[in-house]
Amino acid sequence: MSAPNVDMQAVELPGSRRPGQTGVYRRKGYEDALLVVPPTRPHIKTIYDAFEHGLRLSPNKPALGRRVFDPVTKTYGGYVWETYTEVSDRITRFGSGLIKIHQDAFGLAQVAQKFSVGIWAINRPEWTITSGSCSAYNLVSVGLYDTLGPEAVTYGINHSESSIVVCSADHVATLLNESHKMPGLKVVISMDSFDNEKPQLGSVNTGAILRTYAHDKGVLLYDWAEVEALGIKYGHKHTPATPDDVYTICYTSGTTGLPKGAILTHRNMNAVLASADVTTPMTTDDVLISFLPLPHVFGRVMEIFAFSAGGKIGYSTGDPLRLLEDIGQLKPSVFPAVPRLLNRVYAKVYAATIEAPGLTGVLARRGLATKLANLEAGKGITHPLWDRLLFSKIKQAIGGNVRLMLTASAPISAEILSFIRVAFCCEVVEAYGQTEGKSESFVPEPSATATQEIEICSGAATNTNTSERIAGHVGPPNACNEIKLVDVPELNYFATDKPHPRGEICVRGPGVISGYLKDEEKTRETIDDEGWLHSGDIGIIGDNGVITVIDRKKNVFKLSQGEYIAAENIEGKIMARLPFIQQILVHGDSTESCLVAIIVPEPDTFVPFVNKVLSGVNLALENVADYKRICSDPKLRQLVLHEINKAAKDIGLRGFEVPKAILLEPEAFTVENNKMTPTFKIKRHPVVQEYRERLNALYAEIHSKESKL
Repeated sequence: MSAPNVDMQAVELPGSRRPGQTGVYRRKGYEDALLVVPPTRPHIKTIYDAFEHGLRLSPNKPALGRRVFDPVTKTYGGYVWETYTEVSDRITRFGSGLIKIHQDAFGLAQVAQKFSVGIWAINRPEWTITSGSCSAYNLVSVGLYDTLGPEAVTYGINHSESSIVVCSADHVATLLNESHKMPGLKVVISMDSFDNEKPQLGSVNTGAILRTYAHDKGVLLYDWAEVEALGIKYGHKHTPATPDDVYTICYTSGTTGLPKGAILTHRNMNAVLASADVTTPMTTDDVLISFLPLPHVFGRVMEIFAFSAGGKIGYSTGDPLRLLEDIGQLKPSVFPAVPRLLNRVYAKVYAATIEAPGLTGVLARRGLATKLANLEAGKGITHPLWDRLLFSKIKQAIGGNVRLMLTASAPISAEILSFIRVAFCCEVVEAYGQTEGKSESFVPEPSATATQEIEICSGAATNTNTSERIAGHVGPPNACNEIKLVDVPELNYFATDKPHPRGEICVRGPGVISGYLKDEEKTRETIDDEGWLHSGDIGIIGDNGVITVIDRKKNVFKLSQGEYIAAENIEGKIMARLPFIQQILVHGDSTESCLVAIIVPEPDTFVPFVNKVLSGVNLALENVADYKRICSDPKLRQLVLHEINKAAKDIGLRGFEVPKAILLEPEAFTVENNKMTPTFKIKRHPVVQEYRERLNALYAEIHSKESKL
């Protein structure tokens, strides 16, 4: 197929308009039929087929790689690889072992037709091999977030009826401790060896003690090697899934309430692979860095893209502080990243180059201006002079070989996207989706995107073209989905709005889930009788068919004077203009007429800002105590608020959309401190509750100033 027309990227199907909604839009070139199988590889109909295709392409080439830890030097070495054939053999051995263990645990004379297998670990080869075994033997994999803790894991295991859980050694004791809450849990398999001569879990938690403890708990405990050994002894031929069989249960990492179990079939996932086949194809030469959590569909889909092409997948060590070191060792060509990481990379590189003093800064600014002008003019992302002088060195920060970045799942700005494209000389594809339609929703303005997980699970609902030169939108519908907008009268969004239609984004297609596990009410609430998934996001469809997400229905609230506030939209716009802001939460009480905000600064760019605006201050990054103290300085808060006011004027925020008071929080919102979900979304309600007294103090401060006027 010829390269997509960047000027017209989606078309409205003739005769598809109805009252209260737009017509139905499909990606340009795919008006007649939505993709279900990859056009260049139509024999791939399931995820099992996808891996088998990669195996045929690269039987003796590296497939999965990891860095091995040396306990003597306390360091990680280079990557060690297993070939596709070796991985395939392990899938067969481990899958056969799973079948035998399940038979023994339940006293079955024959192989059970289907059962669920929980997976609880950081990204590592065994995670992918377990998932591959499930596909080879038509079992259901259930990804459990490594960071969620025992309560959420217990819920997922019980809700999905996972009788077997495969986990890293550090989770074995936790599962056994909580096993009385999981009556259906019969088997725990450690991905790590139980060598009684070498304690694997520290202190006294040796394999022998754990086995005794498991026996007392009525749980069968195996290590990985034992399962593979059983698979060799009791081998089974593959009994792969069909397209309509369930591939995985994907639990949404929502900010409130219990997780929802989205049911994803092989057809759902394969449709997303088909879409990637025509927009972001990978080859046998590609190397993927795997660090995004595999229970989330974004991470899983990226691995499917890679192994279906016979490419290499290298796993990070799991330590965020070591990620750039991992990247330097692996030198990936494909780099999926959440905007939170890209924001930090941008801040570091920008500070070291564009804001550098002397000749270095002068050259960097001139080179950046030249490349950005070329990008906007459609002249590409490379430059023969400036790349040689400057940007080839900058590329080394992410390994030097990245040709393609894919981003989803959280706020990002158009300015940062454009900078990354030209600074790292790579294409950047921005995807919009949710777990249920595989959509990480964003809210882009002319320069920003904000996010909230929605329901289209399996791949992106939209994505930009690799040839895209204009940032700030999330592209046309993916080739496996179609999209329409529906009126939201309570928020004054209508399909008849001018100059562009606005409304709730609805998605339909083979990439959309059929429903939620054991939750008919939520399924009916989310997916209507015609198969349209109602995302909860508000979007605009541009003249060329691209989607811009501007609001989230659930995160719109009303101030006392009756004005509606789209918090995520405001947050995204402010962050896009002020690189020293790492995170921001805009808040408004219904009894108040103005907004306040919690701001987490980005240390790398905030420290230079502080030293510039506060006379006599020479703050150092490494001085944590001084950094925390300065964040409580009233004068600094006012100076930051002044910058926000200037940015608000530049981007056209209305007066009631601008925070009137702020607090500076030196500690970032993270998954570990329970202020973010595993997919890096701020847990808005819990954070507001935790900061309630300080937010009330901000309002009191505002009222005090008003009373003196």
